[in-house]
Amino acid sequence: MGARTRLIETAANLLAEEGVGAVTLRGIAKAAGVSHGAPLRHFSGRAALLSAVATRGYVELLERGADLPAGTPRERLIAACHGYLDFALANPAMFELMFRRDLIDADDPELIRVSSAVFDFFAALVEDVQEGGWHPATDPRLLASSLWASLHGLAQLWLWGGLAGASFAPSPERALAVTLDAYLD
Repeated sequence: MGARTRLIETAANLLAEEGVGAVTLRGIAKAAGVSHGAPLRHFSGRAALLSAVATRGYVELLERGADLPAGTPRERLIAACHGYLDFALANPAMFELMFRRDLIDADDPELIRVSSAVFDFFAALVEDVQEGGWHPATDPRLLASSLWASLHGLAQLWLWGGLAGASFAPSPERALAVTLDAYLD
C-alpha cells in the first residue's frame, strides 16, 4: 500500500473511531506512524485529504446502489432510500464529513465525479418510478433532490438526537416508512 493510500486509510479509520474533530493532519500522521509533515507531501492540505476520505463514502454509496435487489422501479427506489439511511446510521462520522463543505474541498474533481455519480444514480431511480406515472411532469432531478433532502434530514435528525430524543421516539425505519409513503403515494 502506498503512502497516500495509507494516509487515506488511516484518516478513514480515525474518522470512524473518533469523529470529524479528531481528523487533523498531525493526528493522521501520528496514527499512520509517519512524520507530521508527511501528509503534506501527498495532499495540499487537510481539506484535500478529507476530500479523498469523503470520496470513499460516496464510493460506498455507489456500491450499495449496484447491490440493489431486483424488483419494480418503486421497490428499487425504496431499497436505495433504505440503503442511504442505513449507510448514514452505520457511518455517522463519514456521513457528516461527506457533507461538510467547510472541511472538504468541494472543487476536488474526484469528489465531484463520485458524488455526482451517486446523485445521478438516485435521479435515474426516481425517473424509472416516474415512468410508472408518479409525478410524470416533474423534473426527475428536482424530485430526486427533494427526496434526498428528506432522507438526509431524517438521518441527520436521528444521528444528532433531534428525533431519537423526541417524546414519540420513532425508529429510523418507521420515520423512513412515513417519509416514503408521503413521497411515493
